[in-house]
Amino acid sequence: MIFHETDLKGALLIEIERHEDTRGFFARSWCQQECEAHGLNPNVVQCNVSFNTHKGTLRGLHYQSFPHQEAKLVRCTAGAIYDVIVDLRPTSSGFKKHAAFTLTAGNHAMLYVPEGFAHGFLTLEDNTEIFYQMSDFYSPHSSKGVRWNDPAFGIYWPFPPSVISDRDQSYPDYLF
Repeated sequence: MIFHETDLKGALLIEIERHEDTRGFFARSWCQQECEAHGLNPNVVQCNVSFNTHKGTLRGLHYQSFPHQEAKLVRCTAGAIYDVIVDLRPTSSGFKKHAAFTLTAGNHAMLYVPEGFAHGFLTLEDNTEIFYQMSDFYSPHSSKGVRWNDPAFGIYWPFPPSVISDRDQSYPDYLF
């Protein structure tokens, strides 16, 4: 695995390291030892799949609050997404800043989202599937979100969403 630091401390873009031959390739997509060596939370207690039928589906920006903060390892297994993270850690130098990445089934890239970040994505193709590895169990009472178009974050989206849940549309402005 090849780890790339992002502009937001603790968030990493991870490439698989392909070993190719005439059959195709083999690559490691998870290694507890390598993740620990890069300072990542290696706990995986739950895996989730998000399948999205339509291009333009927006999910997020979601996070879990204390005591169920979670780290996520996000990978697009079919289609493509514009993946966005927002640093909500008040003591971080990146507080309120965001970063965006294009994850596709073809580039096999993964995004490590640390605890204290909100996460969301916009599908760039029909029939897009995302696979998540989570460091904590889903906790409904800790489930929170910030609005995808909150001016406090200034997130650029490549195009307006065409499918979005009522919940994701109705998050209030983020209060600092």
